Amino acid sequence: MAIECRENIAAQATLNGLAIVVFGSAGEDGGPLNLKRVSATRWKYDGRVEIGTNIQGLILVAQSEEIGDIGYIHLTEAELVEFRTRAVPDDQFVNTPEFRRQLLIEGNRPSLTLSFLMCVTPPDENIASRNDQDRVFRDTNSELAVAAVSALPNSDPKKPRMLRSYGNLFLQRFHTTRRESDINNSIYFFERAVQLVRMQGDSPEDGQLPEFLEDAGNAFFERYEQTRNLPDLDQAISRLERAVSGRSAVHADLPQWLNALGTYFGLRSKHTGDVTDISKAISAVQKAIHLTADSHTDMPILLYNLGISFISRFKRAGDVNDISEAISAHEKAIHLISDSDAKRPILLKDLALSFAHRFEYTRDLTDISESISTFQKAIHLIPDRHARMREWLNDLGTAFQFRFEHSGDLADISESISVHQKAIRLAADGDPNMHRWQNNLGNAFMCRFQKTRDLTDISEAISALQQALHHTPNSHPDMPQRLNNLGTAFANRFRLKGNVADISEAISSLQKAVRLTPDDHVDKPSWLNNLGTVLTHRFEQTRSPADISEAISALQKAIHLPPNDLGSMPGVMNNLGNSYMARFKHIGNPYRQAAISSTGSPSIRLRAARNWAQFSQNLDPSLSLDAFDTVIELLSQVAGLEQTMQRRHANLVDISDLSMAAAAAAFSAGRPDKALEWLEQGRCLVWSQLNNLRTPLDGLQSAGSRLELESIESEASMSQKISLQDQATAHVKLAKDWDRLLLKARTIPGYEDFLRPAQCSTILEHLPKSGPVVIVNVHKNRCDALALISGVDDPLHIPLDEFSNEKAVKLRVRLQTHLHSSGVRMRGAEADGDDERATKRYVKTKSGSVMKDILHELWTSVVKPILDGLRFSVSSPSHPSRIWWCVTGPLAFLPIHAAGIYAGPSAELGSAISDFAISSYTPTVSALVERVKKPRKIDEENMGLFMISQPATPNLPPIPATTKEIRAIERILKDRDFRVLCLERDAATVDQGMKNMENHSCVHFACHASQDVREPLRSGFFLHDGPLELSRIIEKQLKAADLAFLSACQTSAGDEKLSEEAVHLAAGMLAAGYRGVVATMWSIKDRYGPVIAEDFYKDLLRRGAQDRKTGFDSSEAAYALHYATQQIRKILDDSESSLLVWVPYVHFGL
Repeated sequence: MAIECRENIAAQATLNGLAIVVFGSAGEDGGPLNLKRVSATRWKYDGRVEIGTNIQGLILVAQSEEIGDIGYIHLTEAELVEFRTRAVPDDQFVNTPEFRRQLLIEGNRPSLTLSFLMCVTPPDENIASRNDQDRVFRDTNSELAVAAVSALPNSDPKKPRMLRSYGNLFLQRFHTTRRESDINNSIYFFERAVQLVRMQGDSPEDGQLPEFLEDAGNAFFERYEQTRNLPDLDQAISRLERAVSGRSAVHADLPQWLNALGTYFGLRSKHTGDVTDISKAISAVQKAIHLTADSHTDMPILLYNLGISFISRFKRAGDVNDISEAISAHEKAIHLISDSDAKRPILLKDLALSFAHRFEYTRDLTDISESISTFQKAIHLIPDRHARMREWLNDLGTAFQFRFEHSGDLADISESISVHQKAIRLAADGDPNMHRWQNNLGNAFMCRFQKTRDLTDISEAISALQQALHHTPNSHPDMPQRLNNLGTAFANRFRLKGNVADISEAISSLQKAVRLTPDDHVDKPSWLNNLGTVLTHRFEQTRSPADISEAISALQKAIHLPPNDLGSMPGVMNNLGNSYMARFKHIGNPYRQAAISSTGSPSIRLRAARNWAQFSQNLDPSLSLDAFDTVIELLSQVAGLEQTMQRRHANLVDISDLSMAAAAAAFSAGRPDKALEWLEQGRCLVWSQLNNLRTPLDGLQSAGSRLELESIESEASMSQKISLQDQATAHVKLAKDWDRLLLKARTIPGYEDFLRPAQCSTILEHLPKSGPVVIVNVHKNRCDALALISGVDDPLHIPLDEFSNEKAVKLRVRLQTHLHSSGVRMRGAEADGDDERATKRYVKTKSGSVMKDILHELWTSVVKPILDGLRFSVSSPSHPSRIWWCVTGPLAFLPIHAAGIYAGPSAELGSAISDFAISSYTPTVSALVERVKKPRKIDEENMGLFMISQPATPNLPPIPATTKEIRAIERILKDRDFRVLCLERDAATVDQGMKNMENHSCVHFACHASQDVREPLRSGFFLHDGPLELSRIIEKQLKAADLAFLSACQTSAGDEKLSEEAVHLAAGMLAAGYRGVVATMWSIKDRYGPVIAEDFYKDLLRRGAQDRKTGFDSSEAAYALHYATQQIRKILDDSESSLLVWVPYVHFGL
């Protein structure tokens, strides 16, 4: 372009010089273009100015030395396009048409007109090398640009867009130069443009302000990307937020802006850790998605970005719903792109990682399986030589290892090893990540070794880890970890083979790891712990004092250094205790520290407390009392309310005998009071927790504020607890709320010990007056009985020297075998019509007098010594005494209530427990004490018996005699005008059963029952349309519950793995609020069930009449059951087969 300038009126020598400054050209940096005066009114520039095809506009400013800026012309992009279309080739420059524009003048300044000659230059010609006098501008000079804009009044409507043009020009130059001055100038012009638009008043029709704000925000972000200066990112967010708020929802640019805003928020959250920013990022991208059609090419990227934001928030906040949202977004993104889309592999990879993240939180095998499958799809879409292949194979191998650690399937860990091996094969020599791939392969081999104990696996692990160590640079930050892994592998092989060379290699590697790790490193305590452990192992092999001293020193240092995880400290302390044990010095102290630690896993602390107790007993049994106090306290934490009932029972399987061990230690130390307290606190933990949740809170209303009462009832109501049994997160929240509210309740005067474990003296205050409560503790070290007698201040300790845990186990196994061989399993009817509540008729076997032998042994070794200790004499038939049995261990599955010598008519009086007292059972003493403390008055409107009969339950064996049973009971009760309701067959539905249980004080089930030892609340009774589960019964909190007769199979049989938890229906009905329960230890014969039930209710009504009561109450149930079983004995005598008929009937409760 050539330039000429004409003065519209002769300047009369007012202008001695004239120059033109050009902004927006594509030439190299230069100063003003000096024009020559060629006539009185005409000025000319002899050179040319290059105008590139990508220039969006030009600004030409006329200047003189006398006046300064005279005026300017703004040539828009459209005008330049028009000029280019009319331009001629460079070789015809003389014929170029002339374009004229008058300068805009401000104030009293000369009037000028500029003329332009335009031509087209071939693209391969180097303009810069042409005539020296050609002025080439590739840059924009900031000072000249500021001067040019300053020449315009702020009221000029074109000025904001000029400023914006300058901003864009400087931004474009910044992309090439990366000079800070360029991006600073760009920001300056964009910000000035925003200020002017606001000052001039941006009309809705123009809508310039959002665009200008977006430009400014983008420039700030460009500077942030170069400097990582957080204030720049803050400014970018501020500008873009205002731009978005001012833009119409239908504007095409809005989704793009919202997506950029989401990116900015996400980046800021990485600086600040503020989850709020991530939430804002999610909100912005969600709005962008809402405004974008599914068919739009940007939709997959928007969904991808949304998923990444959800993953970021999940990593910060831990809300599993976020990772689920991320998975959903990534799945939609994948669905919208074609199989051949280049973005598909990366989207699949991120989806796989999302599934893996969720698995780490939920431990749901479906998630890790989806992760593996998706990783495999992503890997299938890229070639083996793809730059990310090895990394993705590594992630896939890790996912397989995760699944193996959860499922134990060897195929998974083998596949993990195979995938890691492939990643190593694909790695080129000198691959900087080779040490990572080999380290992960070694860990996978070590993981498989933990399952297989195969020497080949641990040797392969050592080989891979040695290679990883070889390829790790000495200065690499992972070097200590590599050494630790190798040391751990050598230690594992030592444990397998006992080769001292392996343990020495392990120690050498771990010592190097410790030396290379500074004391403030988070993993230093872990390395020291591992070193101390292997040194202890070598000491046990070599007996070198130096090894055990170094082991103790390392473990002590691990304890005193700031830990990576406070929860790991009990484990370190436990290992220190092992080292002290090996050296026989300071035994117990580290275990005690670990056990009473306020941090760490309760299960690890419980393990430490057990060790503390064990080794204290070896020194002096009296020293173990403190340890067992801690053991019992930790038992309830291992099975805490934050867990589902199934998980609580699972946690107790291997430790449910600890209360018996503690009691045995207490007896050895002469502390029967402690034995009582520990047995009460450590047994039936889950039922006790349930009972605490049901504890009436009326006293708190009078002692404290109504608010306190309401908060406890609303926050930790039983209905919530039951309905949320399978929701782990809800359990955690409600458990924390429960603990918080307990602390609050205990601040009320008089309630300092609210729901705390009862002391011995408290338990003894509210015992039944009609007979003693006898606890029998069975442990491998000793067996003892503890008799609690109303009005006696101390428990009576009765050692059972002739009984043992081994003998109890043999008796239990013998009884189980006998019942199995006798076909005593499920209540049912035989095909030949000989109805029994068992799967087959009792057949006399070669076992001979098994039942008699068992009952005889129980009498001579357990019951007779206890009665002698109590100085019991044969009771009067008219005024029989009572005795309540609370038994532990294998004895819980043996019929101690029927112990005796059964020799038929020749049997001597005083040779069976029934000659001395009427027996009942109680899961815990506390369960009985609670019923004595709080007698229940039944309202007349609720007094009555509700019966359910299911002679032909769908899909279960028929039990036709149940009809006869309920008819006989119904006739007896109606003859006495006692309220009775019976539902049979299809009328006996779950809803009807539950409804009528609420308004009847007594219930009689004549049906099949099921017992779920893993989830006791799912145990229940089979009605016509399904099972009536304990969970539903307990949830109702039956106010009038008094007596339950469970005329079904095995309703008091528990689980031998959880003997101390009483996981049976009878205990469940007590937990539901019934004061007394009649149940069976094994299935009952259908032909005799009606006889026993009829005699039971006859005697119960007779006793009620003697006491001038209307009907009957549960306190007489034990007497009535005793009467009924004695009557059947008269019919059947005391043969082996008859014992199977009446012995299973038991009474629980008051």
